Amino acid sequence: MEAENAFKSLIKLTQDGRLSALREQMERISENELSIKAHFGKSGDTLLHYAARHGHTDILRYFIEELGIDIELYNNDYKRAMHEAASMSHELCVQYLIERGAKIDCLKRADWTPLMMACTKRDLGVIKVLLDHGADPTLQNKDGWNSLHIACREGDPAVIEHLLQVRPEVWRTKSKTRRTPLHTAAMHGCLEVVKILLERCAYEPDEKDSCGVTPFMDAVRNGHLAVAKLLLEKHRASPTAVDILGAQPLHQAAVTAQEEALCFLVQNLNIDVNQRATKLELTALHYAAKEGHINTIKTLLQLGADLNAKDKKGRSALHMACIGQHAATAQSLLQMGLMDSEDSTGTMARQHARKPNITRLFESP
Repeated sequence: MEAENAFKSLIKLTQDGRLSALREQMERISENELSIKAHFGKSGDTLLHYAARHGHTDILRYFIEELGIDIELYNNDYKRAMHEAASMSHELCVQYLIERGAKIDCLKRADWTPLMMACTKRDLGVIKVLLDHGADPTLQNKDGWNSLHIACREGDPAVIEHLLQVRPEVWRTKSKTRRTPLHTAAMHGCLEVVKILLERCAYEPDEKDSCGVTPFMDAVRNGHLAVAKLLLEKHRASPTAVDILGAQPLHQAAVTAQEEALCFLVQNLNIDVNQRATKLELTALHYAAKEGHINTIKTLLQLGADLNAKDKKGRSALHMACIGQHAATAQSLLQMGLMDSEDSTGTMARQHARKPNITRLFESP
């Protein structure tokens, strides 16, 4: 218990950057009482990890040069001080660790490098330091993401420009689900990054991931219309491409309740609002009903959606609402005059109405 309290005190002093007090306490503790290389808590962090995470270069220097702590000590996730400093954008700490011989491309759990960690922040300084000292931006983690993928998620144009300048080929990568950095930037609505990728990289229009999703689909279903319009204008993206289930951007926008995107697709691009996904012949109205999006259903009806459209199995939007157990949506559809609850599709819907508040909708008055 005494050793545990002593360590907690050392952690606090390290986190606060109080080198003098830390030094005094360390001098009072014998090697038998507490190892300076000890790992603590569930994470297995060492004092070196705490110093790097909080950006205290002077304390790092004290631990490494005076106490002789191994610069490559790793915690339970195989994370080293270099990972900590890079992920928290502590440029001086990163520079010091490099000067002391820390490995540039050391791997933590899931095969993340310090450069990948740095790219989770919009801080070009640390990224430049790592690249200048040989960090490899083309390395991939266990999911197949490299540093450009990660930087495209954050959306800092300066970081993207620099990565492409240092390693022009870094864009030629796909994750294990076949997603490109362009997919990632489009999904997260990083307009300026998408512009750079379209200008600097030779992506094929409508490249699909393992689910058949294109960058345009990613942009639309996440409500990033500016990105979607740019992909149409500069990349000849198809607004009617289909994924592996046969769903078009129209259907995907209905799933995620992107009503502005639906209006854009139908009114500006003349997409048929009753267009069916090829596998089960579901319409956008079916998808919206299954997700319980009442306002999206209203938007689709205003755009001319067929309220009584049936899919390949004879199911209407009411049936899909019942499958999704969305009582309010089912009630709204009934009020809209979708069907009488006694017809064949009403019977089919009733069979899927498991929750009492939905079942009551079909009870006779």
